[in-house]
Amino acid sequence: MKILPLLLTLLISATVFGQPKLVPTRVTLKNGKSFTLNLAEGFEIIPAAEGLKRVRFFAKAPDGRIFVTDMYNLTDNKRGTVYILDGWDAAKGKFSKVIPYMTGLHNPNSVQFYRDSDGQEWIYLAETEKLTRRKFTRGEIRPTDTRPQTLATFPDYGLSYKYGGWHLTRTISFSPDGKLYVSVGSSCNACVEKEKIRASIVEMNPDGTDQREFARGLRNAVGLRAIGKFVFATNQGSDHLGLQKPDETFYALKQGSDYGWPYCHSSGGKIFADPGFKRPGQCSNVTAPYAYFPARSSALGFDYFDDADTVASIKDAFLVSLHGSTNKAIGHGYKVVIMRKGERLQDFMNGFLQRGKVNGRPCDIMKLDANAFLMTDDFSGIVYLVRKKGTVTEIVEDV
Repeated sequence: MKILPLLLTLLISATVFGQPKLVPTRVTLKNGKSFTLNLAEGFEIIPAAEGLKRVRFFAKAPDGRIFVTDMYNLTDNKRGTVYILDGWDAAKGKFSKVIPYMTGLHNPNSVQFYRDSDGQEWIYLAETEKLTRRKFTRGEIRPTDTRPQTLATFPDYGLSYKYGGWHLTRTISFSPDGKLYVSVGSSCNACVEKEKIRASIVEMNPDGTDQREFARGLRNAVGLRAIGKFVFATNQGSDHLGLQKPDETFYALKQGSDYGWPYCHSSGGKIFADPGFKRPGQCSNVTAPYAYFPARSSALGFDYFDDADTVASIKDAFLVSLHGSTNKAIGHGYKVVIMRKGERLQDFMNGFLQRGKVNGRPCDIMKLDANAFLMTDDFSGIVYLVRKKGTVTEIVEDV
């Protein structure tokens, strides 16, 4: 992959790209529900796994199987599950097996895998109050390691927390150099936090040692992915400044940076002070976002497409899930967008909200090949495959 030089180029320059043509595409589910999405021309969308609940973020295991978290519903609960998606049919684009790997979990949002210097493979799980890891054995359908190691703990006051009780998810990502990053959301919509770890990204070694704050001032960085030398994050803005601001934002994070919340916010990609919060210097050193999205659109998972044979419409671009505002009347989000630095956002797929009816809420995106990705819909409990028409999508184990 040419990802490092391409990303460096993206950070400093941009080329003008046109909006791809969107084609009405019918989606039919096993439960009989049917609706139409508008999808970039030349692509198809396939329900690859159905019947899940609040299905969230993906990880590919070393043996090639896809693992995905499921938070069950929107409450603070301990009914979450990590599923294995197995029995992949490359031609049909469907999984024949959905296997519960771990159950009874506390808001499990994110899972990842890592192989240490001794060759031991590990599975990492982020729940609201803790980050744990277990030894992983290829092919297992239940954890064979029954003694998980707790690497870090996080505030857990539930949704009834007197200071807000917001943001129960934790997201994890490994960088190529073996550093582990964890996002911890704020406890509130807008407040001065009582705990330093809130509204931050934490960096640590794979065994949990050398924990330190990597970046802060990020109200709720749910999307988190290390690509090459960069750690990228989506971030959700506050809700008290109206329906059209602040932006939802996307950052190429820099170690030690403060991205401003609650004192500062982005609007139209520019930094402004929040009138309700004051501090010395206020926003003079706050970095503007790499890219931004409409207010309340809830930017979540994303991935980057830069292969030599990636189609032009998404080449050298991020595809980003805009989960959509909880308030349907606002109408922002409910789509997947094409995002390049310095360029206008382009729709890759829309139609998950039509005339007030919700047909789905995109959550995570995981690239499978140059022109294919998996996407979770945590409203309908569906995993979709989106791919270039006429192609076969292989999922292979790590070497």
